[in-house]
Amino acid sequence: SRWAPVVSQGGRMRKVEVTAPSFPEVPTEEPLLGTAGKTWEVLCGDEGHWRAGFYSPALTGARECGELELHSCPELFLLVRGRMTLLVLRDGELREIPLEEGKPVLVTAPHSGYCPDGPHTGTALVVERDTFETEYRSPEEWGGGGI
Repeated sequence: SRWAPVVSQGGRMRKVEVTAPSFPEVPTEEPLLGTAGKTWEVLCGDEGHWRAGFYSPALTGARECGELELHSCPELFLLVRGRMTLLVLRDGELREIPLEEGKPVLVTAPHSGYCPDGPHTGTALVVERDTFETEYRSPEEWGGGGI
């Protein structure tokens, strides 16, 4: 993937472009193991279509989420262990969405996440496109208030 910083009005945002193939080659019909203590790890994918990975934030509360990301495609989050909360900016308002095991959440708005029980104590499986752009800004730059 490529990273290109872009200066925004009154602040600093950045954009990241992810291009295919954006996932590692892995053996099939075998368990895919994530690495403990990593915030984001791409596990596998189907070139030109989708990729999947584990998301396990180091942040432990909404006030620590100084940056929200917005992809040019939807992301599906499915909690696989522990506790995790998504922080989503919707209609100019920051909302906390606690993830529940077995109940996927589709996200299309600026967002971040945290593990309320401590860094990397919750993990979600994330599915997204194999090629996309991501824009990172502070909640205020996105037009939202603070927590």
